[in-house]
Amino acid sequence: MSNVLQIAWPELPIAGWRETYETLHLWTQVVGKIRYARSPWLNHSWHVALYVTARGLTTSPIPEGTRTFQIDFDFIDHILQVSCSDGARRQFALSGHSVASFYAAVMAALAEFGIHIEIDQMPNELPDPIRFSQDTRHASYDPDAVRRFFQILVNADRVFKQFRTGFLGKASPVHFFWGSFDLAVTRFSGRRAPRHPGGVPNLPDAVACEAYSHEVSSAGFWPGSGAIDYPAFYSYAYPEPAGFRAAKVRPDAAFFSEALGEFILPYDAVRTSGDPDKALLEFLQSTYEAAANAGKWDRDALECALGQPRVVRAI
Repeated sequence: MSNVLQIAWPELPIAGWRETYETLHLWTQVVGKIRYARSPWLNHSWHVALYVTARGLTTSPIPEGTRTFQIDFDFIDHILQVSCSDGARRQFALSGHSVASFYAAVMAALAEFGIHIEIDQMPNELPDPIRFSQDTRHASYDPDAVRRFFQILVNADRVFKQFRTGFLGKASPVHFFWGSFDLAVTRFSGRRAPRHPGGVPNLPDAVACEAYSHEVSSAGFWPGSGAIDYPAFYSYAYPEPAGFRAAKVRPDAAFFSEALGEFILPYDAVRTSGDPDKALLEFLQSTYEAAANAGKWDRDALECALGQPRVVRAI
């Protein structure tokens, strides 16, 4: 494997950065909840997500009266920056913060801009949550591990965006959900789905039901947890159509996890392949086809060739 590929798709065993991962996950929840508190509801909770940038993750502009403000994680210089459309800007180093001190620093920076926001301080989608302002337990930050995680996000974001161009129907942005700490992209059949049963830990059932109001094929990347305790790409269908989990998907390292109810492709299988982009695109396309074929989607109406720079889509 070339040095270029080693840098683009670095190793990230979960055991080596578990404490930093847990801390960073909670920090993104603080920032994400600030966006949630000020953004009008957008279908499937798209208004709460973060986005990959050339330096880390961003909220994108958040409305505040006639102004906007934005919060950015910079995983190259390892700082958090809060900026406002009137020119005000504050930043602080990420290292050395617990969740409690991070929460206090973000709120103090916003207060200096005259922005006062109250958020639900209880983490979502996590067991044994601790209020942000009281959480001094999570206080780890390994800059090297975070930089490698960011590099994976950069490349997953790039490939997901390429995959997104091959669909004419409704599709989500490529975005980062702080509740589950994953980068995701979702395609929709256009049909309503049966009501979701809810039951997601520390997440209101109404949110889960709205998120899954329509049939989807969704794929993403996350660093791993629970039954899949290693970084992996995933793909699932909701509702799961008959025959979906028995479908043959690519590449050979992909498998259906009965524990999660999703197809899984270990990140290391992509990282160590001769062509990581190709391996990931094969997984995204074949798992989508499994959902679309089993669910009897109108593929002729929904699909198109992958996009190319400066080439107008043929119609």
